[in-house]
Amino acid sequence: MGETIQRVEVRSPALREPLDGEALAARLAGQRVERLGRRAKYLLVEVTGGSTLAVHLGMSGRLTLAPADAPVEPHEHLAFHLAGGRRLRLRDPRRFGNAFVLATADLPADRHFVHLGLEPLSGELTGARLRQLAAGRRGPVKAFLMDARLVVGVGNIYACEALFRSGIHPARSVARISQVRWGHLAEAVVAVLGDAIAEGGTTLNDFRNGDGEAGYFQVSLAVYGREGEPCPACGTAIRRLVQSNRSTFYCPRCQR
Repeated sequence: MGETIQRVEVRSPALREPLDGEALAARLAGQRVERLGRRAKYLLVEVTGGSTLAVHLGMSGRLTLAPADAPVEPHEHLAFHLAGGRRLRLRDPRRFGNAFVLATADLPADRHFVHLGLEPLSGELTGARLRQLAAGRRGPVKAFLMDARLVVGVGNIYACEALFRSGIHPARSVARISQVRWGHLAEAVVAVLGDAIAEGGTTLNDFRNGDGEAGYFQVSLAVYGREGEPCPACGTAIRRLVQSNRSTFYCPRCQR
C-alpha cells in the first residue's frame, strides 16, 4: 500500500470481459493505493479519489510485481506502472480473468458482487448461520458449501478438506446435519482457509503469489487427490466420488 499508480497499460483487452483501458486510466492514473482487500475471488485495490480496482484471476491469471523495465511476459495483458519503479502485471494465458474499476461506494450493489454470499473469514460464518442458509434445502452438503451465493471462497479442494476435518460425508443431505455438526463444519472451513493462507495457498497448476512463488498447502492436504492412500486419521483408504462433474475425496470411516 501507499504506492502511486503512474499509468495504466492495456496490451490486450480481450479477457473474459473486455478491458476498458480508458476507464482504468481515468480513475487510477495518479492515484495512491489506500487499501487492499478481497471479495470472493475478486482482489480489490482501493485508491484515492473514491475508486476501486477489481481483479479476477480466472483459471490461469497471475498478478505479480516486477521491475518497471522487466521484459514483457507472454500473455501480459494489463500492467500498472508504479511510482516506486515497479510494474504490477496481469498475465492470463487462458483469458478467463477480468479487471475493471468502479466507484468504491457502488461496489456492494455492482452486478459482479451483489449475488455473493458470506465471507468465511469475516466472522459471519457460524454453525447457526449455515443451518439457517440450509433451511428448506435437501442437496448434498459439499454442493451447498461450494455455492458462492451462500458462502464464497470455498472451492473444491477446501470443501473436501473441511468436510474431512468435520467428519461429514460429502454426499450427506444438508437436511440431515445437526446443529452441532454445522458448528464443526463452520470451524473447519475457517481453519482450513486459515492454514492455506499461512502456507501461501494451494498450487496444483497455475497459482503463484505476488512474488511469483507457488503455495505449499498442497503438501498438507489430508484427503484431496489422495485416492487409495491411507487416511491420516484412521488408515482407511481414501475414496473418490464424482459430484457435479468434480472429484470429491473422503474417508469412508471418518466421514459419515
